[in-house]
Amino acid sequence: MSSMPVVLGKGLSKQYGRIHALENCDFSIPEGSFTALVGANGAGKSTLLLTLVGLLAPSAGEVTVFGLIPHRQRRETIENIGFVAQDRPLYRSLSVRATLTMGKRLNPRWMSDLATERLARLGIPLDREVGRLSGGQQAQVALSLALGKQPRLLILDEPMASLDPLARQLFLDELIGISRSLAVTLILSSHVLAELARVCDHVVILQAGRVKACGTAESIVATAPGRRHPLAGRLTELENSVLEYLRHETVV
Repeated sequence: MSSMPVVLGKGLSKQYGRIHALENCDFSIPEGSFTALVGANGAGKSTLLLTLVGLLAPSAGEVTVFGLIPHRQRRETIENIGFVAQDRPLYRSLSVRATLTMGKRLNPRWMSDLATERLARLGIPLDREVGRLSGGQQAQVALSLALGKQPRLLILDEPMASLDPLARQLFLDELIGISRSLAVTLILSSHVLAELARVCDHVVILQAGRVKACGTAESIVATAPGRRHPLAGRLTELENSVLEYLRHETVV
């Protein structure tokens, strides 16, 4: 894995009126990493990800993606990114096949075989309407749309939020395979620590709009402040360390 940052944030802030969604955030995402963006609901995870794809402009500071400024160079930036939004905005009345055809029309680098073969391998009927699929199957269709454009960076915003435990496990297993087989950097946000601790090699911890810590999974474990969280006895070492950061007020 290269140490070159794909994403670099310096003093990144985003304000909605009097609300500070992000405040003076410094962070980096190395090329080739599987990065977990963790934090409670309302911590600023979605706001941060929307700045990466150029849908939001910073109020202060800056963020670059592949050296580009997303909100000023959105077309060039988004060409390199596959983005799965939290609400998975798919056309429910379209068939899976028609959805993939639409993806081909929108993306000049589209690889039809990659998307269709992946869904066929997962047993998802291509001629079924998206609205008749299960939540887990819809998540896989959204992921295939993001992968079909051959992105260098794959961003997923709480992609498993509405899935049952089995579907969540299958989705995570797919992401593990993608991270190992494709030359792509992954950023996955979640408020559920147990989902990410076993798969990520890089971590960004957000709390109340501030970056509490950013680094490799090993460095997060090594530098976590304080004692173990009293409710975390059965969590992994990385999960414990993330909880320790979140219970301390000092911003790292």
